[in-house]
Amino acid sequence: MAAAATAALLLTTAPTAHADFLPGTIEIPCATGFLERSADWYLPLGTPRGLVWLQHGFARSSAQLADLATAFADDGYLVFAPSLPFFDLSGCTLQNLSDNTGFLAHIAALFTTADDPNGGLSTSLASAARSAGRTLSTLPADVVFVGHSAGAEAVAFVAEHLRTTTPHTWARLRGLVLLDPVKSFLGDNTDRALAGIDTTTLPTLTISAPPSACNNLGAGTSAVQAHLHRPFVGVQLPHGAHTDAEGTSSDFLGETLCGHPDPINVATLRTLALGWTDDFFRSAITPAYYPAAPFGVVPAAPGAIPLPGG
Repeated sequence: MAAAATAALLLTTAPTAHADFLPGTIEIPCATGFLERSADWYLPLGTPRGLVWLQHGFARSSAQLADLATAFADDGYLVFAPSLPFFDLSGCTLQNLSDNTGFLAHIAALFTTADDPNGGLSTSLASAARSAGRTLSTLPADVVFVGHSAGAEAVAFVAEHLRTTTPHTWARLRGLVLLDPVKSFLGDNTDRALAGIDTTTLPTLTISAPPSACNNLGAGTSAVQAHLHRPFVGVQLPHGAHTDAEGTSSDFLGETLCGHPDPINVATLRTLALGWTDDFFRSAITPAYYPAAPFGVVPAAPGAIPLPGG
């Protein structure tokens, strides 16, 4: 099949299943107490294929990733989308504005106890399900982390924390998808996380927009390319916007400051993010999703640029 036909097929095929949206909350240790935050769950039709942690970026909430979360759930995944704070003097923040490594370690602990029915993830999902009149089984064992903007730094840090502290949980992590990653102005969370991940075979791929103020002049993408010594680490959409991951869930603030999502770029990002996630869970490689040699097919907006690693 010709590249253009492949791209058209991938971008226009619609899922037939429909997700259920379950709003809920999650308790996370913070300094000397606990922080209760909203946490959205998206349930697929039937048995989940796996768990996806979908993390929003700085000054955003899970609401801005609702469309993408629904797409993952329609594709068969159970999606956990928490709203994390982005400014807190105690360091309980998504972005590294003041040392937030302790807070992110507590986020990591949610996944180390995922198989515990009394753990934070299980109790959050069970409570949300009860409120919606749903009965659920246990959480899927395997997980993929997907982070947008500052959320990309957070999921990379949590992944590296799991690698160094909890091998059993690390073994259940199937891959990372970083959506226009933003590297913090302070600290070296991104650099240390990616350098550690580079010592492994964990699939880690990015979909980036051109450098702009909203992605810290592309510093996150540059870090991915510098620290991941792999022939292919993702794609850049030359005319993409920082808000492409949010799609129609973006809002006035995001679109005013960071650009209006283009439907073609949104579809491209979604196709690649879901396609890579499917491959991670299946331990497979679908050639059309990897525009680096030897594949050469780009199911993306015209002119998408493959990103080589360091």
